[in-house]
Amino acid sequence: MPELPEVEVVRQGLLEHTVGRQISQVTVFNDRAVRRHLAGRAHFEASVAGHRVVDIRRRGKYLWWVLDDGDALMAHLGMSGQFRIGAAGAARHPHLRVRFAFADGGPDVDFLDQRTFGGMAFLPGQAQLPDPIAHIALDPLDDAYDLDATVAKIRGKNTEIKRALLDQTVVSGIGNIYADESLWRARVNYTRSTAALSRPVVRRVLESAKDVMTEALAVGGTSFDALYVNVNGDSGYFERSLAAYGQQDRPCPRCATAIRREAFMNRSSFFCPKCQPKPRTR
Repeated sequence: MPELPEVEVVRQGLLEHTVGRQISQVTVFNDRAVRRHLAGRAHFEASVAGHRVVDIRRRGKYLWWVLDDGDALMAHLGMSGQFRIGAAGAARHPHLRVRFAFADGGPDVDFLDQRTFGGMAFLPGQAQLPDPIAHIALDPLDDAYDLDATVAKIRGKNTEIKRALLDQTVVSGIGNIYADESLWRARVNYTRSTAALSRPVVRRVLESAKDVMTEALAVGGTSFDALYVNVNGDSGYFERSLAAYGQQDRPCPRCATAIRREAFMNRSSFFCPKCQPKPRTR
């Protein structure tokens, strides 16, 4: 699933290609793409058409288009969702789910989604912050993010540090990739108890998360396949800089110990057993 850097790359691309333009027509090709809009396909198409795009904003892994009249078009990319810029009236892509045409006759904006786990909803009057994502915490790249408050929140939880990092109500935008990379940089094992970690250690983990996601954003994010691309279809290159995630049996860049992989929450955790030793059991 795209994480903060990948979604932010998409946001910046949409910002460039949509702000100031008036949507003339919306065509939904697959009902699943608007399943979050409970009034259905026809209502979604009619509600969005005619609006002008004022801004594109993000909270964690969610995007929303700020529309005139104070309305919002909220979107989540799911596992494989993409916003792509194409020529007006271009041939239909096999995975095209929604197309936005504009009154200026310029490029369309297409929403592609191979696995159809992503989707959108029109939310009248919710341009400031859509209600469905109001519970999501700020992310480390947000100007209003409070590092000290997040440290305190993590230390107050009775869980493992990686579970806390993935909890979007604690800190948003961090997924499996950047959690593993942050913990590797901070030399903290993913199974460490949040209650047992000192304030400086938790702070180091969160600062590492900000650093690694900033670096990933600078190169377009992490693209393992063609599902993770920007609005022009270009892949990110941070995969080349990954130290832990996906590096099973490869040497740790710090100490040359083989990176280990373990099952975690129906996913995987990658870590260096020497740099990130597991806590001792009683």
